Amino acid sequence: MFSMIHGRKLILAAGIIALVAAPAVFATDAKAAKADKVERLPLPDGNDFPISSAVTVKAGVDTYFLSGALAPVINKDAPKGSAAAFGDTETQTVGALNAIKGTLGRLGLTMGDVVKMTIFLVGDPAKDNKMDFAGMMAGYKQFFGTAEQPNKPSRSAVQVAALAAPGALVEIEVIAAKSH
Repeated sequence: MFSMIHGRKLILAAGIIALVAAPAVFATDAKAAKADKVERLPLPDGNDFPISSAVTVKAGVDTYFLSGALAPVINKDAPKGSAAAFGDTETQTVGALNAIKGTLGRLGLTMGDVVKMTIFLVGDPAKDNKMDFAGMMAGYKQFFGTAEQPNKPSRSAVQVAALAAPGALVEIEVIAAKSH
């Protein structure tokens, strides 16, 4: 009888220890699972270009679709609707990405949560009406693939005939995802 009571006490003690230790184990597992819910596939062959070739967003993740963002007018003295009012492609890229950063912040997100980006570029009149890809990349690299923010979204950049705002050279839309 004594050994049966002693055995029950041991089982009860083991159960209590398991219950006490379980939250810490499950919290660690939950953190690991959360981190794996957005997977970014790097470009092949060690290419360090600051985009991902693909991003997988798994179940249990909230997805946010942000409307296209334009840069703010930076030169109010320039003719309305001119590229000079908004700045060059690099300046507009930084302005549009800062606008996106602000929207993400209001949602409790960061630029590191961006998983997909589409960049629309108008041909720059100062560059023979060709899109200024180098100027866009100079602005883009300030936000993605940096030491402070290493996450890289999948991304497309295309030249378009015009944007809704006359004088705008850059419009950027993003999709962001974050585990809940």
